[in-house]
Amino acid sequence: MLEFDTVPAARRPADERAALLVDPGFGRVFTDHMITIRYSEDKGWYDARLEPFGPLSLSPATAALHYGQELFEGLKAYALDGGGIGLFRPEANARRLNATADRLAMPRLPEELFLRAVRTLVEADRDWVPSGEGQSLYLRPYMIATDPFLGVRPSSEYLFGVIASPSGAYFAGGAKPITVWISQEYTRAAPGGTGAVKAAANYAVSLRAQAQAHDTGCDQVVFLDAVERRWIEESGSMNLFFVYDQDGTPRLVTPPLNGSILPGVTRDSVLTLARHRGWTVEERPYSVDEWRADASSGALRETFASGTGVVITAIGTARSKDGEFLVGGAAEGPVTTAIRDLIVGIQRGRLEDPFGWSVPA
Repeated sequence: MLEFDTVPAARRPADERAALLVDPGFGRVFTDHMITIRYSEDKGWYDARLEPFGPLSLSPATAALHYGQELFEGLKAYALDGGGIGLFRPEANARRLNATADRLAMPRLPEELFLRAVRTLVEADRDWVPSGEGQSLYLRPYMIATDPFLGVRPSSEYLFGVIASPSGAYFAGGAKPITVWISQEYTRAAPGGTGAVKAAANYAVSLRAQAQAHDTGCDQVVFLDAVERRWIEESGSMNLFFVYDQDGTPRLVTPPLNGSILPGVTRDSVLTLARHRGWTVEERPYSVDEWRADASSGALRETFASGTGVVITAIGTARSKDGEFLVGGAAEGPVTTAIRDLIVGIQRGRLEDPFGWSVPA
């Protein structure tokens, strides 16, 4: 079994760390350590290290810089209410990382090694796990092609790493309904592409549309399908849910995993929890016209987005070149609140976890 060598880091003073944890934002503050593991075709995975957080030394010819052969994951460590630190479904992230690696012609990382890498970093930097409401330690595993070669082929060398960042609310202002821009000009992914995996390039192509959303006063962008520009797919890096009432019982509709939508871990958790509560769940194509019409008539009660960073966030207003409409009076609805409370309750150890999702870090 590959063991981790430790290169001790100079830890930041406790008072400096405490000041940073008061309001860390998202993705701006980083812990003292990081994980690195190397791969080569002749050695396999080797040189596993826990080392000080710092710059990577790379050749200007590094393959990832030229051909985008790089991927990442996102998960969180939580301060449990009863003490200790928990992880939420980390094995699902390990599986999805390998699905992405397969699609990008990169080497699979043993799931056991992924889990040990995450736990090794959390244990080393456990003092960085914030305990405030809505706070967590965001973990970013990644893999990049490091072969210094400009030929167009899969790299023969790779670097896997994990970094950690204490985080607060993903959106400024915390849990309140957001406003989204429906992009009719740009698309995120297409069938046969990489939309169903966490390739770094997926996020690069979303940035122009996201900037357009911000220019219109919106918090996030909603992407339509690349073929008909009709069917709703994702909101930025989040999956979408549409909530109806069916004889007093919630009915959730969400776009199906069609090869261009990311199978979010939080998305799967929402579906599992909804079915566990006896709610109706429909995974089917959902058009922007249906969204607008049902929101305007009041048939649609709520819309929310799910993702690791946001967990659950309500969508109150949708804008496009055709105008705007409100969902549920632009207020967060009871189903959105209930789903978020269930997931956060399990993550924090406050509620019973019948699925075994919360595991020790």
